Amino acid sequence: MAPPAAELILIPFLLLLLCRWDLLEVMAATPYPHGGGGDDPLVGASKRYEGSSDLVDLRYHMGPVLSSAPLRLYVLWYGRWDPAHQAPIRDFLLSISDPAPPRPSVAEWWATAALYTDQTLANVTRRVELAGEADDAAASHGGSLSRLDIQRVLAAAVAAGHLPADHRGGAYLVLTAPGVAVQDFCRAVCGFHYFTFPSLVGHTMPYAWVGHSGGRCTDVCAYPFSLPSYMSRSGMAALRPPNGEAGVDGMVSVIAHELAELATNPLVNAWYAGEDPTAPTEIADLCEGVYGTGGGGGYAGKVAVDAQGRSWNVNGRNGRRFLVQWLWSPVAKSCVGPNASD
Repeated sequence: MAPPAAELILIPFLLLLLCRWDLLEVMAATPYPHGGGGDDPLVGASKRYEGSSDLVDLRYHMGPVLSSAPLRLYVLWYGRWDPAHQAPIRDFLLSISDPAPPRPSVAEWWATAALYTDQTLANVTRRVELAGEADDAAASHGGSLSRLDIQRVLAAAVAAGHLPADHRGGAYLVLTAPGVAVQDFCRAVCGFHYFTFPSLVGHTMPYAWVGHSGGRCTDVCAYPFSLPSYMSRSGMAALRPPNGEAGVDGMVSVIAHELAELATNPLVNAWYAGEDPTAPTEIADLCEGVYGTGGGGGYAGKVAVDAQGRSWNVNGRNGRRFLVQWLWSPVAKSCVGPNASD
């Protein structure tokens, strides 16, 4: 049987990317702005400000986007999870295609990513279905994972029949519980996305990983609900998380970041800025730290605050609210996103 089209498109890139796996950290989400210490070389000509249109050349590089209607999303919960922590994350994922919540909604935020299109390419899907979940509470591959181990964890779940090998319309999300260490987690990455290698998983399938930073590094991976020391010392105050748990609400923000980039650049050859596919700057990278009007430079922007003082910018199912970062629009040539009011 001939390989699926996505695998054929991948062939010119695979050998290069296999040889440069060590460079993948540049694709990862580090939610607090400017890399944490003010030493980010892009700060001087910052890509992260709403009005930085003249400094950004984000364009289409002829690869596929995720356009299945619906996109079937499969979640693997790795490690021991508290159901109370899973519930907000699950509700966020279910909200992506839920038109019921009042505006601004998670579904409207997702439509920002779905605007990415080319005349020869279908739009990014507006419909995302939570098609399956699996648990690996025993952490079968151990409590310390390499980047490549994330694919091995997925391969084991597929081989055991806990998740299907949906290589034509699926995407995968591996979520590691508190206490699970992942290579570079908390140091250089909070999450990343990529595609599986057929030699490990049997197919080329888009996936993302995000780690739970609670009790480990909320100051790195749960911005703006927890701040690194250099920001705290400057007198800035953290925002209150909308669901009451900085580690969980921070994780939702990173999941949103990675899913938007996974949908628009699944094989690292579609929408990104720069010329090197191993070092792309993607639509969420361009707006790190921007959650509302005026955001950037360590200021999250104007967001809504509820009666309990919790910050949010989108509504979700079951009455939940979330705070997700804005995304870069190639049409507006700026960061765009929801503007919530109290």
